[in-house]
Amino acid sequence: MAQSGARGHMEIQDQKDTFHGFLMATVWTSGLIAQSVMLLTLAFAIGLGWWPGFVAFVVIGIVIGSAFKLSGVYWATQVALWVLLALGGLIVPALSGMMG
Repeated sequence: MAQSGARGHMEIQDQKDTFHGFLMATVWTSGLIAQSVMLLTLAFAIGLGWWPGFVAFVVIGIVIGSAFKLSGVYWATQVALWVLLALGGLIVPALSGMMG
C-alpha cells in the first residue's frame, strides 16, 4: 500500500517536456497545413495567382510564429520555405514561357 506521507512528490519534468514537444509539433503541423491550404486555394482553386497565395503563406507564418512565440528553428524553416517558394514562383513561369 502507498504511504500517506509520500503524496505529491513525483518528478514530472519529463512528462512536461514531452507534452510541450507534442504541443509544439501540433502547432507546427497545423500552421503548415493552414499555410499550404491558403497558398493552394488562392493560387489554383480561386485563380488569383501564385503571388497572392505566397503573401498569404508568409502572413500566416508570421502570425503563427508571433502568436505562439516560436523558436528560431521555426523562423529558419519559414524563411527557407519562403525563399524556395519565391524562387519557384520566379523560375516556373520563366521555364514555361521558354517552352511555349
